[in-house]
Amino acid sequence: MSIQPPAKCQVCGINRVAWTKPRVDVCYTCMPGGPFTPPPCRSCGSSDYFSQGQCTRCHPGAPLHIGACRGCLAWGVYRQVSWLCWSCRWWRSHYEIAVCQFCDRESRINGRGACRLCWENARFHQQVGRAPNLAEAARFGQQLFLANLQYDQTGAARRRAARERELREQRPAPEEITVTDARQLLLFRMAAGHGTIKQRALTQHSPLLQHCEPVLREHAERHSWSTRQTNSVVHALKLLDAQQQWHGEKILASDIAASMRYGGTMVSTLEVLDAAQLLTDDRVSVIERYFAERTVGLPEPMLEQLQLWFDIMLNGSSTAPRRRARTKGTIKWQVQGMAPIWRRWAEEGHRSLAEITRQQFIDAVPTQGSSRVHADQGLRSVFDILKSRKHIFANPSRGVPGAVSNTTVPMPLDTAKVRDALNSPDTTAALSVALVAFHGLTAPQISAIQLTDIVDGKLALGDKKIPLAGPVLTRLAAYLDERARTWPNTLNPHLIVTRKTAPRAIAASRLFAFRKVDVKPQALRDDRILQEIFDTGGDVRRICDFFGLGIEAANRYNAALGHPALNGTSDTSAGQQTGTHDPT
Repeated sequence: MSIQPPAKCQVCGINRVAWTKPRVDVCYTCMPGGPFTPPPCRSCGSSDYFSQGQCTRCHPGAPLHIGACRGCLAWGVYRQVSWLCWSCRWWRSHYEIAVCQFCDRESRINGRGACRLCWENARFHQQVGRAPNLAEAARFGQQLFLANLQYDQTGAARRRAARERELREQRPAPEEITVTDARQLLLFRMAAGHGTIKQRALTQHSPLLQHCEPVLREHAERHSWSTRQTNSVVHALKLLDAQQQWHGEKILASDIAASMRYGGTMVSTLEVLDAAQLLTDDRVSVIERYFAERTVGLPEPMLEQLQLWFDIMLNGSSTAPRRRARTKGTIKWQVQGMAPIWRRWAEEGHRSLAEITRQQFIDAVPTQGSSRVHADQGLRSVFDILKSRKHIFANPSRGVPGAVSNTTVPMPLDTAKVRDALNSPDTTAALSVALVAFHGLTAPQISAIQLTDIVDGKLALGDKKIPLAGPVLTRLAAYLDERARTWPNTLNPHLIVTRKTAPRAIAASRLFAFRKVDVKPQALRDDRILQEIFDTGGDVRRICDFFGLGIEAANRYNAALGHPALNGTSDTSAGQQTGTHDPT
């Protein structure tokens, strides 16, 4: 019987034809007058009919049919791998077809003149310290075997690896690369073809890899990188070397990002090149690209004024009047609220923000909508900075009442959700939820906690030392045990580590630990603050000290005491929901 799969039904195009001999071009379901129930398999009696009277398991052309390897005759390969085991697939790409000198079978022949079947039999009978005796092993026939189950019984692979290490140690010192900051500017850049770059990386000698190899090996060993991660960096360095103009030129981070389409890993490659002092970080941050997109096309004087404001907001100012840097989220929201106003002023013919009057400022701020507060706060900060730097004569926002945001009353969480999150089978999620539910920490604070911040059951958070609650210590011990089992050699100093951050020294994502539970960290923190509000009767000073809040934020929670849905009681507070109380 042919091992080729039968054709598909000409009607449904899904099932195989019922019979090939005699020829039937439809399945039993699509036969005229049908559908008919297919007969049982004539070989095993199964009802899983495939074609030619046989089931999926028995038909030689079925997808699950197991057969012998075409190279070594080992049993246990499928059609999907072209009837070749793993080793014969490698032999197919390295050796030519010839007649075996020991079994007279035509197959792929290695340098000793033996096919893989003879070679495996010789290795099976090989004595320790002696070469495989191919003639003696094939003297009385061949022993067949199961596919993909061979292993090195004599330690030849280990000895071969040891010889390769010795040869690597005996290699001459790599040629020195003179690192320079100079760059040859290109008139135009013509990207090489995808196949050309890959071929260069595989065939050409790589001085860049030789220069970075000691740094790479030391970095990989110190951070417990896997072989796959190390090989990805090696591949990336070869690709970068194939695209360099000359050796010794520092590599731009943007070029590394562009070369990732050929393969490799970006973050690990950046770390190795930075350690080797071969990296020039020219990457533009997300917030800088966002600001540039919102200011494109504005008049030059207005653009210079806005760029001054953006630089001070992003980096702060150490000269009088000094100003602290703002978070990227704050800058983004303010730019989003102000961008339509800038565009409208430019369309009206204003080339500088010094031309804006008080009335124009009042008319520009939206009267409603979510962007009203962001636009008002952003424009005020722009005019304050420009006035302090003497870029405008008068501040048009001076004396204008500020926009007030719509205040909401925080509500407590459902008891079942908090309990389920605290008892999550994921130890990372359970610990993070406990830190918020008992001590009111924020998600950024949890992500930034390091192992050395917890000593004798106390958490050092800035200038405060917080005694951890008993349930938190229990979940902390469970998490640390799992962390030690999963990443025993990680050097990441942070408490929360992930698969991506374990081989590095960076913090995990702020929301990583909360993706497996049905509560948000801010809602859980609100629930904890509400508990303290109800327990203290609205002690705002205590709320500010415990949770690092300002007076306005604390008053927002204090307003919950008079909310009709809560009735001024603490029955729905987080502490009584979870049956706990914050020990601090």
